Amino acid sequence: MRLALVFNPFSYKLHEENLKIVQRYFGLFPPLSLAWVAAIAERAGHQVTIIDARTLRLSKAEVHERLVRFKPDIIGFMMTTYMFRETLDWIRYLKERLDVPVVVGGYNLRVYPKESVTPEEIDFGVVNSALHTIPRLLAELEGARKFEEVVGLVYKRDGEILVNPASSPPEPFDDYPNPARHLLPNELYAEFPTERRNFSVLVSSKGCPYGCTFCEAGRTAYNARAPMTVVDEMEECYRDYGIREIDIFDYEFPVDRKRATAICEELVRRRLDITWACRSRIDSVSEPLIRLMREAGCTRIYYGIESGVQEFLDKMNKGISLERIRETVRFTRKAGVRPLGFFLIGAPGETRETVRRTVKFSRELALDYSQFSKLTAKPLTTMWKDLVEETGRDYWRDYILGEIEEEVLPRPWTELTNEELDQLTRKAYIDFHSRPRFLLRSLLKVKSFDELMRKFFAFMAMVFKQEEVSARDDSFVAYHGKAGKLWWYRKIAKWSQPF
Repeated sequence: MRLALVFNPFSYKLHEENLKIVQRYFGLFPPLSLAWVAAIAERAGHQVTIIDARTLRLSKAEVHERLVRFKPDIIGFMMTTYMFRETLDWIRYLKERLDVPVVVGGYNLRVYPKESVTPEEIDFGVVNSALHTIPRLLAELEGARKFEEVVGLVYKRDGEILVNPASSPPEPFDDYPNPARHLLPNELYAEFPTERRNFSVLVSSKGCPYGCTFCEAGRTAYNARAPMTVVDEMEECYRDYGIREIDIFDYEFPVDRKRATAICEELVRRRLDITWACRSRIDSVSEPLIRLMREAGCTRIYYGIESGVQEFLDKMNKGISLERIRETVRFTRKAGVRPLGFFLIGAPGETRETVRRTVKFSRELALDYSQFSKLTAKPLTTMWKDLVEETGRDYWRDYILGEIEEEVLPRPWTELTNEELDQLTRKAYIDFHSRPRFLLRSLLKVKSFDELMRKFFAFMAMVFKQEEVSARDDSFVAYHGKAGKLWWYRKIAKWSQPF
């Protein structure tokens, strides 16, 4: 079978937790989920192509032309809850012109399996893992079409949507092949703090045992790849794709310190010229582990700090203290690793005064960067479940079904309006990042002209409220135009106009 996977562009949504400007500059990341699907299908003997229309800035017509040349038997898309409508729009456009089956997968299928395949243009859905579902689906499409025997498949029969149970327990993550990065434009990816190219992301574990009320991964099964498997993938990135920087996208990379230690020791032994970043809870790391991580090439850690108000940390079930935050950031910086902080604005009981306290706390920590987001009730989180129970309405389900228009989600836990949260979040960014000493320190650490341009224009856009964004010019105005040249120069005049 010939499987085509399409990653479509997307624009800012009213229900997102980030500001428009943050979305615009946050990064261009490889569609790793699709790359895994591709690798799984290739291992089963099928031909696959990935069209990253977002990164390549391709229109629907241009993607259609590529698909016509490839002649797919089936087309796959990743469906996120936020971007469901835009992805559906792409599916409708391409299905009308190609008339081949469409399969969708992704996070949204975990929450709303039936709703996700309700549109007539969508034929199949993958409930959870593609590891067994995709090869079996392709085999049935070639053969007897006994879809009821495909584990984890959502399909339609006689006007009814049927859901086959997913594997239980979930397949070991170590059974997955490495993502098919050979099908991706690896030279074009980057994130805001990127210092080296080529850049990629890597996921070495699924799930998180902790129970933060705002996180969709809270208390989900921890499923990790073996240390040697992880390092082998990093070496493959280095050897085959010229990748010199990796961001490990695990919810919580060092949650298993023994595993994290083994990964780092193997990286030290192999002496790969590669730098990497990861995400961590404040209390998952120790000073000796941070020193080992630095020796192994870790240059920055994104810490989930969330708030500078202890009461809010307790309400969100973070299980950390302000003093522990200070201590961890201190020994992280001492070890030569750059600490970056994630903060949430709009916690239960949030006021302008508590936002001010959080920003003040963030400035005291000597972080290299802070990201401020609006606390939003995302699907599968405790806060979402409480909101549905309190209001009697599931916004995300209604949005997927097309029964309502895009809107800002209610936040009954705070008296601050969304407009006030936008204002306070933007002010938090400016207050944190515009300090003269911080700007000087950041400038001295810049490693490339690309990095300098990203940070300069992101700062200018934040200060002057230059937020307009479209699906074709959407989230990371950084590296490239059609010919792979810096795209900055075509925007400098526009962005530098005063308001």
